[in-house]
Amino acid sequence: MDRAQKLLLDYGLRKTGCRQEVLRQFLQNDFALSHADLEKLIGDRYDRVTIYRTLYSFEEKGLIHSINDVSGAVKFALCQEEACSQQHHHDNHIHFNCTSCGQTFCLNEVNIPAISLPNAYKVERLHFSAQGTCKDCDKAVAK
Repeated sequence: MDRAQKLLLDYGLRKTGCRQEVLRQFLQNDFALSHADLEKLIGDRYDRVTIYRTLYSFEEKGLIHSINDVSGAVKFALCQEEACSQQHHHDNHIHFNCTSCGQTFCLNEVNIPAISLPNAYKVERLHFSAQGTCKDCDKAVAK
């Protein structure tokens, strides 16, 4: 059993072909993927709706979380294992958008500081992002 199959089993998801392929793409890439990215990567083996349903199932189970990047596109990234669940996503980290390659990265090691809001305001989700040059693009420029 490969890692994708094990994760599907651990999260109580059926091991369909589409789910396995989509999850393998997340495991192979260290950046967030959009629905369009996944369509390009896995080709025309699965229709748009099947991929959307797969992403929705993964997010509902706490396997991935969504990111609204600076372009307005919704991208998805793997959650830190055991950090997220069906009940709550614990994705309080910075999302970094590279202005050179256009990729979005989760910087899990950079936590969002606690924010104190006035009474009667309830935070459901925080979005913190940074923009600049990612480590790979920075290395390419330095050469």
